[in-house]
Amino acid sequence: MPKGYLIGRVSVHDPEAYKAYAAKASAAITQYGGKILARGGKAEIVEGEGRTRNVVIEFESFEQAKTYFFSPEYMEARRIRWPVSVGDFVIVEGV
Repeated sequence: MPKGYLIGRVSVHDPEAYKAYAAKASAAITQYGGKILARGGKAEIVEGEGRTRNVVIEFESFEQAKTYFFSPEYMEARRIRWPVSVGDFVIVEGV
């Protein structure tokens, strides 16, 4: 079965408040079997629009990535993120 990947691109407006989101999101990632492949760190926009923070999380399947993203635990984290950032998220199936 192909892996599932959650890819997020986020512009953070309040880094201090965002830390609470990151802590809750990290706990949910672990709970749902996710593996962080990239989070923050060095990035260079080489074409198109970019955001200041990027994340790639691997899950056992596309469905497991969706289960994580729509879980009550991650929803709680998202409620913290919404007022302090703007983001784009997509779930893709691996090859």
